[in-house]
Amino acid sequence: MAAGRGARMWRFDAGRICLDLVATERAGGVPGTCEQLGGPGHLAQWLTDARLVPPGTALGELDDTWVARFHELRSDISRLMAAQLGGLPADGALERVNSRASAAPPGPRAVRGADGGLVRALSAAPDCAGLLAVVARDAVDLLTDPVARAALRRCQGEACHRLYLDTSRGGRRRWCSGEVCGNRERVARHRRRTSGTTGAPGPATPGAYGPGEPGPPGPEKENPPGVE
Repeated sequence: MAAGRGARMWRFDAGRICLDLVATERAGGVPGTCEQLGGPGHLAQWLTDARLVPPGTALGELDDTWVARFHELRSDISRLMAAQLGGLPADGALERVNSRASAAPPGPRAVRGADGGLVRALSAAPDCAGLLAVVARDAVDLLTDPVARAALRRCQGEACHRLYLDTSRGGRRRWCSGEVCGNRERVARHRRRTSGTTGAPGPATPGAYGPGEPGPPGPEKENPPGVE
């Protein structure tokens, strides 16, 4: 699922909102990556697109301080997930995430919309601590759930740093998205196979493509959702 507007397009397909937040950071040393939560406007839109606040929620108090605090939580979650995948211990980050999780998240309520149907609203104007608590609690839930923790993966796509939960059958998913990094890898693999050839391409060599791969993909072709 992708959302956003203008130059900012966010994906919410990592399997947990805490991992979707980590995906907004600049990947150290990876070409073409940028800070996706660069200011109050970007954070406000991300909070809405992530469904942490209902559309139209007033966020009059949101300022650069909120942005800095979300950056700090994002960094701590990123360190905890890296440690879970075999990196350095991050006990200090764990303490800070636990502290963020202890705040009270904004309370939801059902109200009548313009068409008379029920829509979600918040019982009070959300503050920064409450919204941080939603994400921090999600990280705590992930790290303390043995099944979810065992499904944590880092994308094997070239120049991709995304984390995701592998819920595929057999747990052998390699990419954060088969339609993005997976298709990009298949295109690159095909180009490597055909580089240096001349004339019209002949029929595909039997066995040249893995199970479920449809043959030489075009530059813009994407496989259907779920195909790795």
